[in-house]
Amino acid sequence: MGILDEIVGKVSGMLGGGDQQQTGLLGGIMEMLSGSGSGGLNGLMQTFQEKGLGDVISSWVGTGANQAISADQIQEVLGSDMVQNLAAKAGIPQEEIGGKLAELLPGVIDKLTPDGTIPEGGLLEKGLEMLKG
Repeated sequence: MGILDEIVGKVSGMLGGGDQQQTGLLGGIMEMLSGSGSGGLNGLMQTFQEKGLGDVISSWVGTGANQAISADQIQEVLGSDMVQNLAAKAGIPQEEIGGKLAELLPGVIDKLTPDGTIPEGGLLEKGLEMLKG
């Protein structure tokens, strides 16, 4: 089991467990958030800002309540290529992936930013800290 798998398992447990599809989707989300090609969480925040949804993702990073997001908004922010890629990795039908991401992404980002800020050094390091804790 690799480090990313361990982080996914820990995040899955923090979010209340889940089935194989959810675990696969969490793996895809973690890759997206820690990927240097996608800009990681900072890049995702910038994309949300550009799409007029900066307040939504800021609520997930912050310490208050997480604002909801719709499947259509997820599709708009991530783009069809990323959504299709995540669906394929998780084995989730294309028509269901937006809703699943709308359920999981706020909680994942919230758990990875417990202090209300994006961790310095990236999410992989934050995930390693979670494993130690």
